[in-house]
Order: sequence, then structure tokens, then C-alpha cells
Amino acid sequence: MTKLRIVFMGTPDFAVPCLETLLSGPHEVVGVVTQPDRPKGRGQKFTASPVKEIALAHSIPVFQPEKIKTEAAVAALRAWNPDLIVVVAFGQLLSPAILKLPPLGCINVHASLLPYYRGAAPIHWVVINGENKSGVTTMYMDEGMDTGDMLLKEEVVIGTEETTGQLYEKLKHVGAALLAKSVQLLTENKAPRISQDHAKATYAPMLSRQTERIDWTCPAEDIHNLVRGLNPWPGSFAFHRGKLVKIWRTQVVDGNFSGQPGRISKINEDSFVVETGKGTLEIYELQPESKRRMNSREYITGYSPVVGEKME
Repeated sequence: MTKLRIVFMGTPDFAVPCLETLLSGPHEVVGVVTQPDRPKGRGQKFTASPVKEIALAHSIPVFQPEKIKTEAAVAALRAWNPDLIVVVAFGQLLSPAILKLPPLGCINVHASLLPYYRGAAPIHWVVINGENKSGVTTMYMDEGMDTGDMLLKEEVVIGTEETTGQLYEKLKHVGAALLAKSVQLLTENKAPRISQDHAKATYAPMLSRQTERIDWTCPAEDIHNLVRGLNPWPGSFAFHRGKLVKIWRTQVVDGNFSGQPGRISKINEDSFVVETGKGTLEIYELQPESKRRMNSREYITGYSPVVGEKME
């Protein structure tokens, strides 16, 4: 088998298993491209991306352009003389000049079953929308956002209580295994090339503050899906007595009860129940503004919510 020169582009920890899989395989990762170091945490200390940390640990050259579409960036990539570019959650679209650079093209590992959930936040949205399945697709990149021809797909089941964090952990390892198979097929000249059905495309845009706010007039099931879809990041929120409260864990109690949206209808020992536009929702874990996450028992003890009060 021909030993390929591969350039890897990726940024968050989702991309790490894919990079590690390439590093342990028969090919040579000649360079890594990742986003510039960003300020992080309370001290706003500049921090390397998870992908950069892995690259440095393996003494692989790292390139961190603010913008990948500049002539200087293209020249830097050309100097590595890649046979293949692999992109996993890199965070920037590639220019036609880069897409044409490697003889085997640029392939992407995307965390959805394309053409569904193209875009920046496929894992969040598939959970928020209450889907019962998701997966990973490897595809040949073109100038569009996740519009290229597909190589391979693998489907996974989403549990009714599964969070975005749990699905994320599952899919990043599925993605690494699928990438290894895809690269193997490319080297053997056996890789399939399947067009997407663009008429069926759906989108997973970046999350906004508006997405995170709980609307109690929505059905309990939709709110429950929003809560688990935004766990562990960035978290859904509501207001109690004018103070912001993040909601982390819930359960639908009654899917049909029709009451006053946002009204606290019951205080239990370990939870409390809120009425919604359709059904009631039991809250088990939450986080008051500027405080740590806590279970509902601690919140009830510390903040004394009462029946009849409104969450907003």
C-alpha cells in the first residue's frame, strides 16, 4: 500500500480520535492545521486547541492561520505536499485552491447522517429535535457547507435520555473508525462516491442565546429535548424570581396535562414539577446564576421554591 502524506485540519476534542487513528496507522501526518490559541477560563489564559496538543506531543508541525483562505496559507499547505487533506471540525471553509491541492482531494468527517444536519452544530440539533438516530458521514469536500459527495456512513441510536455530551463521545469514536476505513478505501482506489440528495438537506446552525432560553409554552417533551440537547454546553436557562437558572436534567411527567406554562405545581423531596404548554416537566438538576450545578434537593433547601410560583 502506498504511504500517504496527510495534512490534518481540526480543532476541538471531537477531532482528536481521528488524528490519533491516523497517527497510529500506516500513513504519515506531515502537518496539522488548527485554530489559533484562544483565551479560556476565568484567567483568560491563551490555550492551545486539543488537536494542537496532540500534534505537539507527536512532534508534528502545527500551522494556526486566523484565515485559511489567504495566499500565504495556501503556500504553507503546498509546501507540505499532501496526498490527502483530512478535515474534522476545523471551523473554517476551504477555498477552491486548497480543495484542488492534494491529488486525493480533501475529505471531511461530519457528525450527522448527511444530507441531514449540515452545518456547525449537528450533534446539538439532532438531540434538541428529539431524533432517535444520528451518525457520522465521511465525504469529499467541495466549496459548499457539507454538500460534497459521500464515502461512508455509520448510524447510531439516540436514547430518550441521552445528552449531547453522551452522543458527542460516542460519535467521535465512530468517526475515527469510519475515517480509517475511508482512507483505506482511497489508497486501494475502491472508495465509493455517492451524491447527496440536496432536496432532503436540513441544517444545524450555530447555537444562539435565543435557542438556549426555555419557552414554557412549548410541550414538556420539547423542553426536555432542549435541556438534554444543550447539556453539557452551553446549557438551557430560565428565570426564577428574576434570577437566571440553568436547567441541566429533567423528565417528562405527564405529556398531556394542560396548565399554566411555567407554574411550579409540585415540590417533591428530590425534584419539583413545572407546568408547560403541553404536559408537566420534572426538574432534577439545575444551576443558579454564578453558582455550581446542584441537584433539586439542594436547590429546594437553599432557595425554597413554592407551589404556584412561576418560572419564566
